[in-house]
Amino acid sequence: MKAAAVLLLSMAMATPQLKYFRYQRPVQMATPGQGQACLALDGTTFVHAAPGLTDLRLYRNGAEIPYLLHQAVPPQEQAEMVAPLNAGMRGNAVVFDVEMPAGRYRQLEMVVEAVNYVATVTVSGSQKQNGAETRIGTYTIFDLTRQKLGRGSMLELPASDYRYLHFRIKGPVRAENIRGIRVTREASERARYVQVAQTGMGVTKGQTTELTVEVPAHLPVERIVFTPAAQPALFSRTVRVTAVPLQGTPEHPAVERLLAQGSLLRLHGVQQGQRIDKENLAIETPREENAAAERWTVAIDNGNDAPLAIESARLEMVERDLCFDPGAGGAVLLNYGDVVLDAPRYDYGALTAAQANAIPAALGVEIANPSFRPRPDERPITEKSPWLLWAVLIGAIGLLGLLTLRTVKAMRDRA
Repeated sequence: MKAAAVLLLSMAMATPQLKYFRYQRPVQMATPGQGQACLALDGTTFVHAAPGLTDLRLYRNGAEIPYLLHQAVPPQEQAEMVAPLNAGMRGNAVVFDVEMPAGRYRQLEMVVEAVNYVATVTVSGSQKQNGAETRIGTYTIFDLTRQKLGRGSMLELPASDYRYLHFRIKGPVRAENIRGIRVTREASERARYVQVAQTGMGVTKGQTTELTVEVPAHLPVERIVFTPAAQPALFSRTVRVTAVPLQGTPEHPAVERLLAQGSLLRLHGVQQGQRIDKENLAIETPREENAAAERWTVAIDNGNDAPLAIESARLEMVERDLCFDPGAGGAVLLNYGDVVLDAPRYDYGALTAAQANAIPAALGVEIANPSFRPRPDERPITEKSPWLLWAVLIGAIGLLGLLTLRTVKAMRDRA
């Protein structure tokens, strides 16, 4: 416990010095200019930097440059359930209105309590409930669970801010089947992803198609995107993603754990007289860094169908951008690989946000720091060599015992 406390104290007191960074990479500016510059970090940076990127430091001509880290994914909005208004039949179609929440939106999910149907949905918008309507588009919703092809009730609209939406549904759906609309307000920016690894082709094992890939420690993976073969054009398969450490330790035993599960869907064709084109070829994974290198296994359950041929699967992380002021010029280096450093605290990060019009920058090839030298071990000698403390204690106890025996003997002689 005492050793751990001393080590933590030394980490807290550590200051960055160029000679203690194991790795460095040149920062390449797309165009010279004034203002903020941003670059996307890649998987290599996460693998060789300290956990949480606490040791990232930018330098220009030996002077440290403040920066901020920006994750290129907006905070996830909670979907809001909106009840239908004036739902009823008009001719052979279900019609209803919805009063939308303020703000922009793009993705709507229709909550329909019906099974085994295919229907078309025409959506229009207006700023007033009875005002002039603007046609937005026509979409297909379906439930094909009887054919093991899942269901689809998500509508991808162009970015809209109409206060009222008007729906007209043709198909085997009744007004009482419509429970409402789930709407998620559009964020200020859309998520961007960076590929960090890729699997080979899937291997068939019984009724399962498996893909495996090794994921280094501290590499975040937030989704897996699959590339299936062209055929079959119709499929719906469940997926499980599990992980096991490559080398078990007492802290991280080599026990398989479930990372994620979901389903893959591809549906292109005519069903019940309606054209359907829908794909879901990605699985979301937990947004966390694995503490140790792991082997991930992706298992696709084929059931009694022909094995699904997967050409490959891409492991992707949400893009993390490092933004800074490039200044008047000069070579800029990103340094990392000094695990005892705490995360820096700059006014720049506290007072500045990532800018949409930032100058594009990129990282060059990683190289070993030519001036690298290991940090000296500044712990007390008793912490470096704990056996020495025990030797001293044992020696002191032996000396005290010897003195005690001599004293007892002297007292007996006097008696």
